[in-house]
Amino acid sequence: MTVTELALPDAEIRYWPGFLTTEEADALLARLLNNIPWQQDRIRLFGREHLVPRLQAFMSDPGIHYTYSGLRLAGEPWLPALLPLKQQLEALCGQPFNALLLNLYRDGQDCMGWHADNEPELGPNPTIASISLGAPRRFRLRHNTSRDTEALTLEHGSLLLMAGSTQHHWQHSLPRTRRCQDPRINLTFRLIHV
Repeated sequence: MTVTELALPDAEIRYWPGFLTTEEADALLARLLNNIPWQQDRIRLFGREHLVPRLQAFMSDPGIHYTYSGLRLAGEPWLPALLPLKQQLEALCGQPFNALLLNLYRDGQDCMGWHADNEPELGPNPTIASISLGAPRRFRLRHNTSRDTEALTLEHGSLLLMAGSTQHHWQHSLPRTRRCQDPRINLTFRLIHV
């Protein structure tokens, strides 16, 4: 399995373009599209409420919650089909994951704005293991101080791993695009400290 380490200052980011085989990724995409109770939540940004520009779901071990932008998510039980993937990622990363945020981008108009995964419950140097399924999308990174940017295309079945001090120094986003008409699902495995 080929892995690329992004040579970025103040970051530990690795990318596996073929982490899942095409057959595994196709099967998982179809299962998640049809078996997840997707919802569109509202978040508070700059004092105003907005619809989240994508659909999402949250799974976790019992008693785990995740809060961001004024939204508090209570974890649903793990979908059994995801547990082998969770265990595979835990072995690769050398740490447990007790939560999973799932995002469904219905087409290129669904997006994610600039942010860092730096909520206090993720701990000081969180490891985020991110699996992409479906339509390839452009993932952008921006350094907080230098404002340097980097971009890569997250392919169907790929894994992006962000660790160490990455969330302290870099923000990331998934911008809108007119070129994409197909859905994409992103699975972000996290360890939430309770």
